[in-house]
This record gives sequence, C-alpha cells and structure tokens, in this order.
Amino acid sequence: MTWTLRKTFRFEASHQLPHHTGKCRNLHGHSWVGQVYVRGSTLHQTGSQTGMLVDYGVIGDAIDTILPQLDHRHLNESLDLETPTSELVAVWIYKQLALTLEGLVAVEIEETCTTSCRYEP
Repeated sequence: MTWTLRKTFRFEASHQLPHHTGKCRNLHGHSWVGQVYVRGSTLHQTGSQTGMLVDYGVIGDAIDTILPQLDHRHLNESLDLETPTSELVAVWIYKQLALTLEGLVAVEIEETCTTSCRYEP
C-alpha cells in the first residue's frame, strides 16, 4: 500500500523574466499556489502520528520555514534566480523542503489559475 499526501500553500510574489520576449519580461506579480506531495508506504504505529504517514502539521511547518523567502518578495532577488520561471521556483522549493521533509516526491506551483508546473526529480 502507498499513500500520497498533498498540502497546499499560497504566497504573493513578484518576478520578471529578463530574457523573455513577451510581457513577462516586465516586473509583475502573482498570487502563487503551491502544492507539496509526500509519499510513503508505512504509517506510524505509535505516538501522536499513529495511523498517519506524516502529520499535515509537519508538512506545514516545513513550508513555513521557506515562506519568508517567497511571500511578498521579489523572487529574482529572494531566491537569487536570474529568471525565476515556475519551473525554477518549483525546483527551488523542492530542494529546500527535501532537506527536512521525508517522503517528498513532488512540488507543484500554480502561477495563475490556468497554469501550473509540477516538479518531480
């Protein structure tokens, strides 16, 4: 048996894509939505997480550690990315969360209500 958990988070941030030939070359912002996916096959048998793969609060705590670099920030600067596309923002988030979040399998980022990018290494 395998379980996959999803935790959604939101942040407001600006970015610009300096090499883009369209309007995204200009400074603009989004109401970003992120989703973190954790997968595993063993549930906790004891303690406060009995019957859980991982407490959603643990996932939320991991997300909370990176939000200061995302929320109400200019991603070109706060993430030190010249071109913070959805693809590269998803990779950045994944790498940060992978340091502490066991079972992380994917990060999905929605830049708008009609566009998203899912990163699975």
